[in-house]
Amino acid sequence: MNSPGRVLAREIDLRHARKGVVYVVDDDVSMRLALDRLLRSEGLQVKTFESTQEFSAFPKNDAPSCLILDVRLRGESGLAFQEQISKSGGHIPIVFITSYGDIAMTARAMKAGAVDFLAKPFRDQDLLDAVANALARDISRIAAEHANANVRSAYESLTPRERDVMEQVVLGKMNKQIAADLGISLVTVKCHRSQLMRKMGARSVADLVRKSGSLNLSLRSPA
Repeated sequence: MNSPGRVLAREIDLRHARKGVVYVVDDDVSMRLALDRLLRSEGLQVKTFESTQEFSAFPKNDAPSCLILDVRLRGESGLAFQEQISKSGGHIPIVFITSYGDIAMTARAMKAGAVDFLAKPFRDQDLLDAVANALARDISRIAAEHANANVRSAYESLTPRERDVMEQVVLGKMNKQIAADLGISLVTVKCHRSQLMRKMGARSVADLVRKSGSLNLSLRSPA
């Protein structure tokens, strides 16, 4: 590997990245040490492992992270481990490294969601680019999950009638239509609408529609 690049400082906010971890699984001790030095030179936390079993047993938190994974490990396949992670519902972005890559292997890994596939020996800059992209992807995923959780919590705070009114607003109905459909007064509709907009933190009807989309509501007009 070449001298360390400085892509991470440009590509992602290191204040967020440094809260995360770059995991490395490679059965070559010299490669683990080299990657550890390179990544730590960028201020990142690094954890290295000789096998996927060691990695799987290591306790992890919800901080942004990514996995640098060798394709061919002793007695196992990195590609098979990628499948295991996917089947178990894992979301960690993976950067594959290998000395024995081919087009079919690369296509399989990328189709399954790998961030990058690097052939050894690779340039430090290429590895850092891949890690930057992987961490950025995980930061975005975590942010989206937190945002969806906040929207769900806000929706659960609505009263049943406020939910009824919200569904009608999202369907594009005017206050008079909603009042007629729900059998309530126009003043009551306006009151519920104001309350639900406040609770949902919606700045506009378009914002409310966007947030309702993350809830996967089954919207229907009252009979």
